Amino acid sequence: MIRRPVHIAFLGCGFITRVHARHLRALGSDVVWSFASRDPEKAEAYRRKLGGVAAWDGYDAAIADDDVDAVVVAVPPRYHRELTLRALAAGKHVLVEKPAFPALADYDAVIAARDAAERVVIVGENDHYKPLVIELRRLLASGVIGDFLFGHFATVMRKPKTADDWRNDEEMAGGDAFFEEGIHWLHVAGSLGHRITRITGYRPDDSHVDPLEGDARTKSMLVSFEYDSGAAGALFYSREVPTLLRGLGRSRLYGRDGVITFESNGGFVFVRGKGWPKLSFPGFRDIRGYRAMYEDFVRAIRGGPPVEMSLERAREDHELMEQVYASIRRRGGGSLPARTGRDDPA
Repeated sequence: MIRRPVHIAFLGCGFITRVHARHLRALGSDVVWSFASRDPEKAEAYRRKLGGVAAWDGYDAAIADDDVDAVVVAVPPRYHRELTLRALAAGKHVLVEKPAFPALADYDAVIAARDAAERVVIVGENDHYKPLVIELRRLLASGVIGDFLFGHFATVMRKPKTADDWRNDEEMAGGDAFFEEGIHWLHVAGSLGHRITRITGYRPDDSHVDPLEGDARTKSMLVSFEYDSGAAGALFYSREVPTLLRGLGRSRLYGRDGVITFESNGGFVFVRGKGWPKLSFPGFRDIRGYRAMYEDFVRAIRGGPPVEMSLERAREDHELMEQVYASIRRRGGGSLPARTGRDDPA
């Protein structure tokens, strides 16, 4: 068991690494962190700016460093499997960003490697740990709206990516925009205490539409699903629809005795059900769930309970995504996400 601060090395120095590192500060003396990049000057700049203790020229150097306990795989999904397997072979614990891998077979290979190495692997699904999602789970379990009937999840805005954004490249990202980003919202819909058992996707025809700015394709999807309880749900996802308040939206959970209305990103929750109506604010301190996610990771590394956002749980989300794209393909409306090669990113 590690009793000193857990040393976490970031593999990759992009936007998401800055987000993660800033939230690590909230863990205080439980962790220290460092940065690795194919550009050593960039790694050193991140170390200086974000308070790291070391910087490496390349990912292999960080993975081989005996002082490193865990790595964060924060590069495009195309490279996740290779770096995760290399880290596990070197005896490191791993946090791999989500989407974790482009194919179901990748999960199986990494699960086997994790078990052989006896190390912790957590998938970076911070939405699982959001105060909003925790509160929604609590409310549904309490029965405040009675029998759960319908879920309506909305994330709609006009948010094109810049021309140089790697997420425009489906081979790098593992799939299209919904695969790369919508999987987070699908996880939320399926993590509220009821398991999604059937799912179908609908993608509008975009063959006649010019891409938005740097985007390679238009970015919209509607997904409908059925829960094991008999309830039904729908997820509305778009990054090409102008909205009054960019990024803010309302979603709802409907029950026989009431309705839970919530701001999709976690701003507020309004319950009209059994008892008096109630407006609450789940929590802005860790509104995106990163702090709780890292606390779960570090706790497991130190010998605590298994991580909540395990490879097995992430694999279930990926399996649902495969079913979404298979349903579109059956109707002739599109293809499955691109499957990548296994090139070495280093």
